[in-house]
Amino acid sequence: MNLFARRIRGFRLVDLVALGLLMVIILGVYLAKTMAGRERAEIASVEKQIGGEKDRIRLLQAEVAHLEQPGRIERLSVTYLGLKPVSVKNEASVDQLIEIAHAGPPPKAVAPSAVAALVNGADVVPGVPPPAPAEAQPVRLAAAQPQAAAQ
Repeated sequence: MNLFARRIRGFRLVDLVALGLLMVIILGVYLAKTMAGRERAEIASVEKQIGGEKDRIRLLQAEVAHLEQPGRIERLSVTYLGLKPVSVKNEASVDQLIEIAHAGPPPKAVAPSAVAALVNGADVVPGVPPPAPAEAQPVRLAAAQPQAAAQ
């Protein structure tokens, strides 16, 4: 008897296999469509977040532009720091620059910390022990030279 012509409860075996295959394909398409819908929803959510972040970036850029206004910075520096524009007597001319260069740098202040003392080149650095005395260092003896070479 032919395998494809065989009947099971009134149905041919080929019909049952085709029906099973059709059900598997339908289930596969349904699952793929469901997963695609979830992905689409996730993509829409991410695009919405991107739009919100772009809005926040524009808002922050506007805030930075406001905070960096020269007039505002000048008002704050005068009000809180007591700064004033440089007066003419504090400006140096070209001839005075030569005198300033010959005078050298201003004297260095006392170093408030070990790092500042090292940077400023101080002799005594707070928190750092002084070098060992010369007696504590090993002494190397010179090798005796023959007297014939000395004469």
